[in-house]
Amino acid sequence: MDDILKEAYKGVMDGDVDTVETQTRKALDGGIGPEVLLNDVLIPAMDEVGQKFEAGDFFVPDLMFTARAMQAGLAIVKPKLLEKDIKPIGRVLIGTVKGDQHDIGKNLVAMMLEGAGFEILDIGVDVSPEAFVEGIKDNQVDIVAMSALLTTTMPMMKTNVDAINEAGLRDAVKIIVGGAQVNQAYAEEIGADGSAPDAAQAAKLARSLVGK
Repeated sequence: MDDILKEAYKGVMDGDVDTVETQTRKALDGGIGPEVLLNDVLIPAMDEVGQKFEAGDFFVPDLMFTARAMQAGLAIVKPKLLEKDIKPIGRVLIGTVKGDQHDIGKNLVAMMLEGAGFEILDIGVDVSPEAFVEGIKDNQVDIVAMSALLTTTMPMMKTNVDAINEAGLRDAVKIIVGGAQVNQAYAEEIGADGSAPDAAQAAKLARSLVGK
């Protein structure tokens, strides 16, 4: 069985969807628990992917391929996790702010967060402050993640933080922000909890914010 887990892990690292799907099914059919696949294969593989990205050994296309392979395995494992009532480490509401239609960065962050063990609620692009507030109210999220690629839409992040404050929800969630021009100083300026320069570090930041 160890060989199956190793092959699944390698499949994620290689971005090989077919291998991940095949080995994940073999593992489950062979009696390996879904929590083992999640905690010993999918999450550690994405941790290594993040490390390779930070070291300059992997690039954005590598992140996308590996994240898709991870998601293929997770799609098979998820129903089994639900059957056993195994909870994600947290729930993240993610969206691109109002006025901004860019979604590649957001999607990549969402995939990396999912690979880190989070449940993802993606509310899309051009998301209004009201939609962020409603998303928090309706879904009991732990983290709100906002993306803005354009400098002209970055001020919407502050508007969103203010709206969350005004709704009395700020203490209930952590807020992370990201985008090409967004940094930690800007996050602090607008009252967010943090920022990360890339998807791999966003996953690491999110895990730290929920104490993982």
